[in-house]
Amino acid sequence: MTFSMRPSFGRQTTIDATSSTEATQPGVTMQSVAVDGNETKTAATVTSGSGTPSNNGDEVPDSDAQAGVKSAQAITLSWSKASLLTTLCCIWFYTLSGGFRVSIQATMAPYATSAWSQHTLLTVIETVASALTGACYIPLAKLLDLWGRAEGFMLMVCMLSLGLVLQAAASNLPTYCAGRVFASVGASGAVYAHVIVSTDVSSLRNRGIAFAFTSSPYMITAFAGPRAAESFQVDVGNWRWAFGAFAIITPFVALPLYTVLKVNLNKAKKSGLVSKTSASSGRTFIETLKYYAVEFDLIGVILFGGGLVVFLLPFNLAASAPNGWSTGYIIAMIIVGFAAIVAFCFHELYWASSPWMPWHFLTDRSMIGTCALNFVYQISYYTWNIYFQSFLQVVFNVSIAEAGYINNTFSVVSGFLLFLVGWAIRRTGYYRRLFYIAVPLYTFTLGLMIHFRQPNGNIGYIIMCEIFISIGGACFILICQLSVLASVDHQHASSAMSLLYVSGSVGGAIGPTISGAIWTNLFPKALMRYLPAAEQPNAALIMGSLTQQLSYPVGSEERFAIQHAYGYAHSRMLAAGVAFSALMFIFMFMIKNVNVKNSKQTKGMVF
Repeated sequence: MTFSMRPSFGRQTTIDATSSTEATQPGVTMQSVAVDGNETKTAATVTSGSGTPSNNGDEVPDSDAQAGVKSAQAITLSWSKASLLTTLCCIWFYTLSGGFRVSIQATMAPYATSAWSQHTLLTVIETVASALTGACYIPLAKLLDLWGRAEGFMLMVCMLSLGLVLQAAASNLPTYCAGRVFASVGASGAVYAHVIVSTDVSSLRNRGIAFAFTSSPYMITAFAGPRAAESFQVDVGNWRWAFGAFAIITPFVALPLYTVLKVNLNKAKKSGLVSKTSASSGRTFIETLKYYAVEFDLIGVILFGGGLVVFLLPFNLAASAPNGWSTGYIIAMIIVGFAAIVAFCFHELYWASSPWMPWHFLTDRSMIGTCALNFVYQISYYTWNIYFQSFLQVVFNVSIAEAGYINNTFSVVSGFLLFLVGWAIRRTGYYRRLFYIAVPLYTFTLGLMIHFRQPNGNIGYIIMCEIFISIGGACFILICQLSVLASVDHQHASSAMSLLYVSGSVGGAIGPTISGAIWTNLFPKALMRYLPAAEQPNAALIMGSLTQQLSYPVGSEERFAIQHAYGYAHSRMLAAGVAFSALMFIFMFMIKNVNVKNSKQTKGMVF
């Protein structure tokens, strides 16, 4: 699962073709142009018969923008309304495919790790995947700005397909883990890339509605995905096809979006809105390598990604280390990892030739508050959610599909709610007040779930809590995106979103780390305490395999002991989640209540 989610305005002269357009004569339209974010003037735009703006006046890409940003602006300045709608529909279909993939593979992951009797390592795998994914948002943001949106998107799709192939063909756990990392980086990167495309083609005022539309397929996959996952396990009888099938499907559903962007970019080049000359022309191969190493901040990526992984892994590995927390390599990993993260901060502040983001954006109050809120939300969510699918099957005796339906409550609720939230923001222009509802609701119902996690209890209460938790979480995702985008101009939109996604990925790595620490330290002890004496020699096997846990009949003494152990560990995970969510009450007041109703950030034909 993924996420980041994040005023002074440093805005250049921009045009939003959807804001105010009045035909004065054939081929000429009058458009409102925002100057320095305050005054407005009217500019004439000469168009062809198809409604395509010509290269006239302010209707050109920003001269000081990077190549990828210029290309994105040139596309929206030269394309038609049909191309805009086609792009949004392509994103919708890719999201539909991605929703199926996420839903099916989240259900299959416990069975995949159980194939090697390593169900306990779920959190370790997710920690590594989330940490490396977070580190990759930095170079990906730069890649989208330097090379272009289409190229970055397709590169991530290729990485996702490679990861899925590795997972499907894995003959051992290390290969599966490597595939999981590649798939996580590729999947999250592709989603990030098409979110940036959505940002390019929509105004701030309508961003919520556009995001709701491109996210609506999750309402479909929330129900269809778990049923398909159950078919893979029960009918196909092989979890590998759950990964292998999407290694084939994903490139095909990604190709239309890539094609639409490239076709319209070529159209913009022909109209003279963007240069046909490569930015790397005139440089030797070695000079090109040095250039991109600097622009992608290679040193910063290595320090951040490596440091985060090395720092977080000991929290999952300490329980199995020879001397626990006093083991030498556990202490060394924590110190080295923390030192690398500190070095990354100093590198970005003082030494990086091409820093991740300008310092004045990083110190903006709204930016800090939004990213901090998203950070603790992701920690809170993942402290209890990693083992939730297994928890539902073992403790509440539901099927694979039913557990998937409950775990996908977020997708269904957010699908409806995002349209309402987007419409409210479009009407009022304000978004901060929604935090005053979402934060208390999320924290209260997360605490309430602690009471209802009893073995063989009423599953309806768990579903009720999931619904209210989903209402709060859906608001966080959309409002955080609007908050960081409202704090920057279009040139830095990709970097701002990457900061939000990084904060979410780091939180998404720390959450499983805490969850894993609770699981490895509490679940085995509780299991040994509750298991009958005759079954205690099998405790390690029970811990490592979901299939083994489910093999004991419902109502048996062994199954009841496993359920109690799950309940004991899960209640502590939920308590940790509530503790972190309480911090959101502080961070939500740091966010400025900016009115995005009249904000102009994009150019050309946008939604």
